[in-house]
Amino acid sequence: MSKDKYFIIDFDSTFTQVEALDELGDISLQGDPNKEQALQQVKKLTDSAMAGESSFSEGLAQRLRLLKAHQHHLPQLISHLHNKVSESIRRNKEFLTEFSDQIFIVSSGFKEFITPIVTEYGIKAENVYANTFRFDEQGNIVGFDEENVLSLDKGKIKLLEQLALSGDVYVLGDGYTDYEIKEAGLANKFYAFTENIAREKVIAKAEHIAPSFDEFLYQNKLPMSISYPKNRISVLLLENIHPKAVELFQREGYQVTALPGALSEDELCEQIQKVSILGIRSKTHVTRRVLEHATRLMSVSAFCIGTNQIDLNACLEAGITVFNAPYSNTRSVVELAIGEIIMLSRNIFDKSIKMHQGKWDKSATGSYEVRDKKLGIVGYGNIGAQLSVLAEAMGMEVYYYDVVEKLQLGNARKCDTLHELLEKVDMVTLHVDGRPENKNMFGAEQFAAMKPGALFLNLSRGHVVDIEALVENLKSGKIRGAAVDVFPQEPATNKEEFVSELRNLPNVILTPHIGGSTSEAQVNIANFVPNRIMDYINSGNTYQSVNFPNIQLPELKNAHRLIHIHANVPGVLANINQVLANNHVNILGQYLKTNERVGYVITDIDKAYDKQVINDMRQVAHTIKFRILY
Repeated sequence: MSKDKYFIIDFDSTFTQVEALDELGDISLQGDPNKEQALQQVKKLTDSAMAGESSFSEGLAQRLRLLKAHQHHLPQLISHLHNKVSESIRRNKEFLTEFSDQIFIVSSGFKEFITPIVTEYGIKAENVYANTFRFDEQGNIVGFDEENVLSLDKGKIKLLEQLALSGDVYVLGDGYTDYEIKEAGLANKFYAFTENIAREKVIAKAEHIAPSFDEFLYQNKLPMSISYPKNRISVLLLENIHPKAVELFQREGYQVTALPGALSEDELCEQIQKVSILGIRSKTHVTRRVLEHATRLMSVSAFCIGTNQIDLNACLEAGITVFNAPYSNTRSVVELAIGEIIMLSRNIFDKSIKMHQGKWDKSATGSYEVRDKKLGIVGYGNIGAQLSVLAEAMGMEVYYYDVVEKLQLGNARKCDTLHELLEKVDMVTLHVDGRPENKNMFGAEQFAAMKPGALFLNLSRGHVVDIEALVENLKSGKIRGAAVDVFPQEPATNKEEFVSELRNLPNVILTPHIGGSTSEAQVNIANFVPNRIMDYINSGNTYQSVNFPNIQLPELKNAHRLIHIHANVPGVLANINQVLANNHVNILGQYLKTNERVGYVITDIDKAYDKQVINDMRQVAHTIKFRILY
């Protein structure tokens, strides 16, 4: 790059996340009874000046009077500001160092705290233009150098006129005074920096917005520390996903849209077109047709255990990873099952309804303890296994059946067939997954095999039970009671009516798919799933993906990482390595994992490489997706 481009960067709320004078006041006014009132006034003066609504020079003098600061407060402020450098500035230190001759910090703040911060990032002290404090004999800050043009209104304009930079000038800042440089014709471009604060008046004037320093570098084709600005990664979260997930994605720098309900296939086809990450729960269906519209989609996240609402094969064919939360709500589902087993055994639900109707029905008839009863668990996965431990602790005798060999916990007894389990137990609870072959796995034949007067629970998937058969057995009394949390057809939103033949039957507990709907579970899920997604986006790790070859990669250090997804056919890896050899690329590490459908190759290479290798990698036969990380 030639030396005729210059970059003017603001300090407060741009290089750092905060306004330094506001932070100084938080330090200098410790113990002052009027601290909060003074800080509010300082902030008001700062915002007014940054929005171009008041005289900067007068406001600066007022702020310093309010701060009552002393020289000995500055080391503490500097230490604090070291930890407040903007995230995107921090990760692009290499650019700041490499282009230090062309980078100027131009600020209405003060050199005393600016220079120690920015020089750590390679910026030259002589390229820092800012105000300076005036101190009295006791070291109190009493004013500023009024001869410095940056202390004046339109000070940045005056400074740029003095600098007379002979070349293209690009300004990055959050304040109106930064925009004024462009307005005065002294800059080619002004970028409103919004990573830390978005000032409406500034944004309205700006031709360019930079939600991060990465975006500024990307738009100007300058070297950056990451492969792609994170603010360009769009996340769509549906079905009231916990706000913690929104917070985590936003903290990473992604653009997040969160909607309260599910979307129909047509609605999702329209919404998905510019989305990179999709987060859903159980009601939104990600079909092959939806994926045909998802030209930018990299990953789908199920903020629940089940993934039968997602076409996993279609995602795999499109190179889209799918993640879920296999453990996060296990305890919540288990506790609901335990509670419902007790409620059904004591017929509590019907007695409660009678009490609300004013009927006093005190009787032990049909009311039993769960101790010494035989519990049959169908599906001995994470939920079934934990349920067996809690049930056994309550004195129950536990039996289980699973199509896959599982290690039993405690004294749980394995049954070789479902029929064997049904004949033995006093109550049956289903905890199977939603795969298509499980549809109506529990119907008339299975109910017929159960003991007369047995209890039945389904907290797994709605389509695994023949509802008509369940209703018939409840009405006949063969099944003494049931608890159902999931249904073949469920309302898309809370406003729709729930329609089912199970309504108004005796000793039947119906819940609206809330097995995992506890505050603890939703927070756990909201922490777990975004971190899996971000780990995949940032490093290529597919560990715990439900559809992709699982691979856990070492940390990327001083290298570029090539991520290649392809159809699993012979010869692709050889072709990839031939491309690398033809481009004289030095391989630092290579990892391959396949399943029956796709291959996943990760290659770490030296930082120095010919850009032609990127185009050649995309042209390798059978490539599904390719991207580069650095």
